Amino acid sequence: MKQSQLFCKTKKEAPKDAEVISHKLLTRADFIEQLASGIYIFLPFGLRVQKRIEKIIRGELENIGAQELSMPALQPKSIWEKTGRWNAMEPPLFKLEDRHNKELALGSTHEEVITFAAGKRIKNFNDLPQALFQIQTKFRNEMRATGGLLRTREFLMKDLYSFHADQKDFERYYELLKKVYLKILNRCGLKAIITEASGAGFTKEYTHEFQVITSAGEDTIIFCEKEHFSQNKEIAKLKEGDKCPICEAPLKSAKSVEVGNIFPLGDKYSKAFDAYYTDKDGKKRPIIMGCYGIGIDRVIATIVEVHHDEKGIIWPREVAPFQVHLISLPSMESRKVEKAAEKLHKDLQKKGVEVLYDDRTKSPGEKFADADLIGIPIRIVVSEKTLKKSCVEIKRRNEEKIKLVKINRLLQFFKIKNKKLKTKNI
Repeated sequence: MKQSQLFCKTKKEAPKDAEVISHKLLTRADFIEQLASGIYIFLPFGLRVQKRIEKIIRGELENIGAQELSMPALQPKSIWEKTGRWNAMEPPLFKLEDRHNKELALGSTHEEVITFAAGKRIKNFNDLPQALFQIQTKFRNEMRATGGLLRTREFLMKDLYSFHADQKDFERYYELLKKVYLKILNRCGLKAIITEASGAGFTKEYTHEFQVITSAGEDTIIFCEKEHFSQNKEIAKLKEGDKCPICEAPLKSAKSVEVGNIFPLGDKYSKAFDAYYTDKDGKKRPIIMGCYGIGIDRVIATIVEVHHDEKGIIWPREVAPFQVHLISLPSMESRKVEKAAEKLHKDLQKKGVEVLYDDRTKSPGEKFADADLIGIPIRIVVSEKTLKKSCVEIKRRNEEKIKLVKINRLLQFFKIKNKKLKTKNI
């Protein structure tokens, strides 16, 4: 992709109402554009990051046998009345009427819809267990949308629902999902802490949140640094300085962002929708359910909160919009630099490397500032100075060190394996 043709345009100033770093940097780097309070356009850069995270999630869930489907955002009132949540959701549902005066809601979650579908298909013990997920837009009627992508009214979410014959099988899957979630978030560059929390209207039982420590967070967790214990402050009976009940280390308190959560739903929804199965003894039993969510847009914001410096974003490799930022610094006297950069751009693309090529007629300072702001992991510079040595200049975004590499050896530094870019000796 040539940067001169790119729809995205960086900005020198952040929005006046932007309070957190991720809102400022994602807007300045033109990953997102605010349309209204809590409603954002995902521009080409932002959409590429969104798709990267989707790919990670989809791959990890399919690896454990989960099946993808797509459920409607537009949902009838009747389906919410079955569970008594039409007027009980917090934040409230976005509600509307169609031309026949039928009341509908924009889906903020999909327990009702998935149970409706599962009850028509799961009939006996041979149909269990099942795990179904979707990556879909959710709508939350927030009183106050804050923090850019950290709290919005429309956002992309992965929600997964599991169906089991008994509590034991559910608990096995629940523990598996804890590990899968940690792996997904780790691949996104985030270290999450599994934290006990309230059911928040979904269940009366404790649930588990995946919290990432950052000063931009709205939550506060009481946790053990050895990861033996963590609770959301909303339910915590212990406080900072108390001893961990498991290892007796002093507990700490920190602001954090909830990037994912998992819920034991029991048989609440299956009973409401008459979703029963016949067991091995011919007895009719309610399906045991679990729910598992990851807010993809919030993950994006949290990555930026964790991975940035005073110059801009520092994207982890697997979620970066491009793998390489190629910058040409041509001279007025010769097209030698331009030709070398164009050839290198094509050669890298042929090798499967996703490259953003800055071919714009901008000053070196402007190009370097934009590269730091956008935050692509590897920067390659072609200039008259480097070409005199038959080299290019390579720099990682998260390092200060600059390395000269011979052009004819450059492609050896990029090892393509399983369609993922890996670098060595840089």
